Amino acid sequence: RFIQQNHNGYVLAESGAILEYLQETWDSGGLLKPQGIDDKLQYRFWLHYAEGSLMPLLLMKLVFASLGKPPVPFGVRSLGSLLGKGIQKTWLDPQLATHARFIDDHLAARPWFAGERLSMADIQMSFPVMALLARGGMHDLVHIEAWRQRVEQRPAWQRAIERGGPFTLPGA
Repeated sequence: RFIQQNHNGYVLAESGAILEYLQETWDSGGLLKPQGIDDKLQYRFWLHYAEGSLMPLLLMKLVFASLGKPPVPFGVRSLGSLLGKGIQKTWLDPQLATHARFIDDHLAARPWFAGERLSMADIQMSFPVMALLARGGMHDLVHIEAWRQRVEQRPAWQRAIERGGPFTLPGA
């Protein structure tokens, strides 16, 4: 279906590239891209950080948490569970905690990822940050929580929830 409805014959992959294309094509007023150099650099950083740094860790958490469950063969589930829990406890969870603190510290100084207003960087970061909150088992991330509340209070977010149903993560 997408191939039949793509814009101007372009087939795009990678969420950051798609968001940049959408912004450049339909955001003629530049509302979703910062104008100042400092905010532009933050914008670019967070567009890539989401998929390049945070999502791989979240995906690993999902995989390692699944090692003790079907479809892993019954005979190796206990070993898989032990292995998965061990890797999460000794390496993965501390990594996620470091990233969570980094994000929380960044949001302590500004309301949005790339400055004083919502940008495509916030849209890009929305899924991994919400997955981190749901699966990370971390607390006291007050600036991330405040950011999440700002996102969820936006009329566009509320319309999306009305149309698509509540935001949920499988297995969360």
